Amino acid sequence: MKALILAAGRGSRMRHLTEDQPKGLTPLRGVPLIERQCAALRAAGADRIGIVTGYRADAFASYADETFHNPRWAETQMVASLAEAEAWLTDAPVIVSYSDIFYEADAVRALAGGTAPVAITYDPDWAEQWSGRFDDPLDDAETFRLRAGPGGMSCLAEIGHRPQGIDEVEGQYMGLLRFTPPGWAAVQEVRAALPDGARDTLSMTALLDLMVGRGHDIEAIAARGPWGEIDSVEDLAFFERSGP
Repeated sequence: MKALILAAGRGSRMRHLTEDQPKGLTPLRGVPLIERQCAALRAAGADRIGIVTGYRADAFASYADETFHNPRWAETQMVASLAEAEAWLTDAPVIVSYSDIFYEADAVRALAGGTAPVAITYDPDWAEQWSGRFDDPLDDAETFRLRAGPGGMSCLAEIGHRPQGIDEVEGQYMGLLRFTPPGWAAVQEVRAALPDGARDTLSMTALLDLMVGRGHDIEAIAARGPWGEIDSVEDLAFFERSGP
């Protein structure tokens, strides 16, 4: 199984912590995030790990079996970085991970067992973590709605918009995805229909929402267990206090 970590960005909200290194190398309780990701991916069966680099690209050399590079990392979003690994995505199913998250092997195993061309994991118990990180969980939350899909599959119905109430957030997207070659072909069809500027700035959640709007089944797999996203120094302080 191949796994790909998207690590091109700097992470400016981490302030001084990313002056000399990418956000993915931020240590959490003494262990760099990238090291945690690689351990979980390997334990779940990944035998090749690729990393898409950008800012301070050489910093990831010791962690990757293969690297891909986004030379326009400062002006593009995550989907553009993902496209740099097209050689992998057109060849076989690939687990894709953000570089600023941590999770356990069980979440990866659940995702690897998905059957749809594109699948994601989500946390159905998200509110407890968000209540610890934010005074009002809805300040940072995005809509996440589900629907019944073919064969009893749970599918994404909406993602990435500002929620008007807690009932519009049925889970929290974790930053873990799985693309099969047909799934990646569907992604490229969506991207090809966008103007160049919109294609460059397309975020992952915006891509998923566009695909849902075009009738694609995005499988949503519930994953329970320790995980988190480190997007700021405040997030880092929270997880240093609370675990994992």
